Amino acid sequence: MDGLVEQHHPSLSLALDLIARVRAEAEAGSLALAICVVDSGGHVVASQRMDGAALGAMRLAVGKAYTAVLWGMRSGDFMESTQPGGVDWGFNATDQRIVVYAGGVPLYADGRLVGAAGASGGTAEEDEACVTAAVHAAGFDA
Repeated sequence: MDGLVEQHHPSLSLALDLIARVRAEAEAGSLALAICVVDSGGHVVASQRMDGAALGAMRLAVGKAYTAVLWGMRSGDFMESTQPGGVDWGFNATDQRIVVYAGGVPLYADGRLVGAAGASGGTAEEDEACVTAAVHAAGFDA
């Protein structure tokens, strides 16, 4: 049918594989993270909270993934620009799902934005390092 758009997004199997890779990175660093993978529309495909991860970490992991897919860039790229006086100041208050801490990474496959992954529970830098390593290991461009 004319007028339809073809979409690509991570399957459940791929999302669970990506989560397993993030978990392995986290365990290697003695971290307990909450991890989320979203599709290109920002909807959760899969999520897990590792034993010992803070209860509030999942909300942040989902928000980081959502932010990354919403703009097609790392959630942490907004950390400075959303501060008072920054060029994006206040944008993070426009939608309660937006989280501007590092740890959300877009998933690109063959140049197309297909989803995002987010993690929370360590420092923002630790969260992003775990997700970025897993994303690259799974074959995505980030």
